[in-house]
Amino acid sequence: MNIHFSNPFTSGPIRQNTNVTQQSLRKWNIVLATLHALQGIVVLLLSTDRTFPIVASFLTKDSLASDATGQFVLAPATHVLFNLNLAQVVAVFFFLSAIAHALMATKYRRRYENDLKNGINRLRWFEYSLSASVMMVAIAVLSGVYDAGSLVMVFALTAIMSLLGLVMEAHNSKLTNKQAPNWLSFIVGSVAGVVPWLVVAGYLVATNVFGSGNIPTFVYWIYGTMFVLFSSFAVNMYLQYTKRGRWGDYYFGERGYMVLSLVAKSLLAWQIFFGALRP
Repeated sequence: MNIHFSNPFTSGPIRQNTNVTQQSLRKWNIVLATLHALQGIVVLLLSTDRTFPIVASFLTKDSLASDATGQFVLAPATHVLFNLNLAQVVAVFFFLSAIAHALMATKYRRRYENDLKNGINRLRWFEYSLSASVMMVAIAVLSGVYDAGSLVMVFALTAIMSLLGLVMEAHNSKLTNKQAPNWLSFIVGSVAGVVPWLVVAGYLVATNVFGSGNIPTFVYWIYGTMFVLFSSFAVNMYLQYTKRGRWGDYYFGERGYMVLSLVAKSLLAWQIFFGALRP
């Protein structure tokens, strides 16, 4: 099944003069690798060991109800599997990004630069499939999602969203001037990506409707700012494939991903730090 949206503004793969070159992108990768790694180290050094219980949900016999009714009655229960150290989670998505940027500037550089010429960056999407998923798990845990099964699904759907970005680029990596991009992967990825946000929103609403509603204000700020920033990645891709303005240069969009990644990870990390991890 192919879905094509024609676009009168599409001008083909001709690069515009945006002053974004392979050499400048290499410098960006070096700088970003350093910034991500340093922030990860600082978070580990300065943060308290705040942990959250990750639980398995299951059914078990309700002895009191079974005795009262004379029938076997099942009831939901939970068991703590382990305690998740939030500072380590934050450090993980920083270090994943640092490794990816370092590879793009060094060992993986030739493949990276050749791919950019064809409008694709495989390593970016593989890194996002891990780092963005870890970020989403951190947001979910802060919002009260402690069930291991739910967190696995949050992680998996976010990873699928990122990998569909790779599929989008793979399907459209060699468009000619007159070809419209295939948007199917973009649409499916957007649907998959919004589900974890709806799940987290459900927990926030349930806490206010059925619980005490005493969720710290910083959690709402994290939810709002991160939703906007995560959505900005999709906007950046849309602008690339509709070739609006400077986004007609794929390299400009590549730098846009770099900036968004740094801003999103830094903002999430330090909101978590000042909200839950500072001594």
